[in-house]
Amino acid sequence: MKTGAALAGPTSARRGGRTSARIDRTVVSGVFSLDGQDFDVDNNVWLVGDDDEVLVIDAPHRAEPILDAIGGRRVTAIVLTHGHNDHITAAVALREATGAPIWFNPADLMFWEAVHPGALPDHPVGHCTRFSVAGTSLLSMHTPGHSPGSTSLYARDLGTVFTGDTLFCGGPGATGRSHSDKPTILHSIRSCLLTLPADTVVRTGHGEDTTVAAEVSHVR
Repeated sequence: MKTGAALAGPTSARRGGRTSARIDRTVVSGVFSLDGQDFDVDNNVWLVGDDDEVLVIDAPHRAEPILDAIGGRRVTAIVLTHGHNDHITAAVALREATGAPIWFNPADLMFWEAVHPGALPDHPVGHCTRFSVAGTSLLSMHTPGHSPGSTSLYARDLGTVFTGDTLFCGGPGATGRSHSDKPTILHSIRSCLLTLPADTVVRTGHGEDTTVAAEVSHVR
């Protein structure tokens, strides 16, 4: 089983307006378990903020490397893109360490309960929930298909969208397992993600970045 973590340097991005926010990424490795099968995976954790405060997108595997990436900054929110264990396992420990609330789409509650019995997220995230951090804002978009509650976060000022496992470099996320559906994920991508500006950077739950323009031909 992989258990390491890798840090990627900060990305400065801004589109219009003024914001001090930057995007940091840390990669945490572990095991994704679903439908009786286990897979070694490397998960991207995205941190949007500045030197004082930060919003965390996804909490995979272990809290320690995520806390290292936070580096003592105040955490305004822990936003989970969906309920698969490799995106939520560290969420409760991260909440306990930072005091930040967990935001989670309740359509994926069956996954949450399997990982965190006896604990609950703090707030529901749905379509058009707005988050503010370090002078910028992120708008949630419900993009089901990979899972019923899959959610993306669009940061217009930063020219980026965080898509979890809905859209990758190379096309849509997987839909061959329980509670997933290919027509649904294609509709989500076409109706929400591909309507964003073509140069919008797509920051994914696993792997490398892409752009909206680059993925148009991969969504069929």
